[in-house]
Amino acid sequence: MDLLLLAFYLAGAAAVTRLVVLARRGRGGAGGPVRDVYEAAFLCGGPGRVADTALAAMHLDGRIVIGGPGVVAVVRRTAHDPVERAVLDLHAAAPSGSLRLLRLGVMTHPAVQEIGDDLAARGLLTVPGPRRVLRRWCVGVALAAFLMMPVSAVITAVEFSSPDGPSVPFFVKLLPLFFVCFVTALVCGTTSTRRVGPAGIEALAAYRRAYGHGGVNTVALGGIRALSDRELWERLREAGRPQGPGVPGGARTSSSSSSDTSAAAAVVLWCGGAATGGGDGWGSDSGSGSGSGCGGGGSSCSSSSCGSSSSSCGSSSSSCGSSSSSSCGSSGGSSCGSSG
Repeated sequence: MDLLLLAFYLAGAAAVTRLVVLARRGRGGAGGPVRDVYEAAFLCGGPGRVADTALAAMHLDGRIVIGGPGVVAVVRRTAHDPVERAVLDLHAAAPSGSLRLLRLGVMTHPAVQEIGDDLAARGLLTVPGPRRVLRRWCVGVALAAFLMMPVSAVITAVEFSSPDGPSVPFFVKLLPLFFVCFVTALVCGTTSTRRVGPAGIEALAAYRRAYGHGGVNTVALGGIRALSDRELWERLREAGRPQGPGVPGGARTSSSSSSDTSAAAAVVLWCGGAATGGGDGWGSDSGSGSGSGCGGGGSSCSSSSCGSSSSSCGSSSSSCGSSSSSSCGSSGGSSCGSSG
């Protein structure tokens, strides 16, 4: 029985070590401050929030006009950053001026997806692939810990059925391993699988204290519901609604990156709920029904070929390009709170 007990402890130690390694790998870089309004928007609401923030900023200062029913007109072709340049470039390529298609195009544009990649590399945002791997390991280790209990009870019964029973039951000897495995899985599962990590939460809190009062920062941090212009809110809300049955979906790694790639080097496909944040996506305040994620309905990424040249992300008939990874999903939804 001593050899069997040793085997249990060795297996448990290996599982706990694997959890710790995965948790440390998913944290990425050493953190740092939120550099601009679009990083704050990405952390709070994902690519959709970034698109809504850019569109609202350009509408409010008169560079574009978002009219009804969901049509965008450019007044001045002036851009102050890569995200706003993406808005103007995509509008020029979409003669219809559709707000819905323009918003989706901005969400999937390299200028936006690179924001997510950079946040992940700095440790403010967790990479989808390693996060899902860690979640599976947490569930597996927790289940294995529970299964140890009935197995140890059977072994204990066998021990006491022999004439020379042990002084300490096998069940008792295994209890420390059970608690270590279960607690480690619980802690890693609740703290290390959040989309926005502790460093990101801290950076957002600092950004909110410094810049969270007025201007376009209210949209980045609070979503489109923070807009005082109710007509603009309604048009952005309609643009973020899914057009078909939403299929909740989580963020996925691109085909060019493995699940074991570190946060600093990973190229990822950021894709969450386009309207209400289904699955692994960010939330929304649009109140527009079920969110649409990767794979179907509304603003979804039904198919992608990431990692080399482009990704095809559809909402109705739109096709939006991307360079190395695609950032899609998630509307300008839920306000940015204190947790991921």
